[in-house]
Amino acid sequence: MSNSTAPWRFVRFDETEVEQVPGRSHHWYFKPGMVKDTNFLFVRCVVQPGQGHNFHFHPKMEEILYILEGSAEQWVEKEKRTIKAGESFYVPAGVVHATFNVSNAPLEFLAILSPASTGEPVTIEVMDQEPWKSLRK
Repeated sequence: MSNSTAPWRFVRFDETEVEQVPGRSHHWYFKPGMVKDTNFLFVRCVVQPGQGHNFHFHPKMEEILYILEGSAEQWVEKEKRTIKAGESFYVPAGVVHATFNVSNAPLEFLAILSPASTGEPVTIEVMDQEPWKSLRK
């Protein structure tokens, strides 16, 4: 049994905080409020076929994605790559990016973002702005 006052925390998959977003689910392992004084957000994302997280950026957070299962159409600014299980992607704060599942199976990846708290919105969506709204046509 874990010590509830300890600065560390063990989390099983069935103990994650689940957030449903259209087309995907977020299984939060660590974020502010779940761990005292953390500088990280750590989440496992499951993206359904044909779905994704459209063009966006994190004003003050850097991010690492690691693909667990499936493959992703990964955009960074205007560059598109396909990344698959065992591959990762790093994006610094303020850089527009998007992740789409273009396969017939669920895409699963881990995402780590830091710092966990910035005093600003975590994510700014830009998919309705040019050039982002025309890139996937």
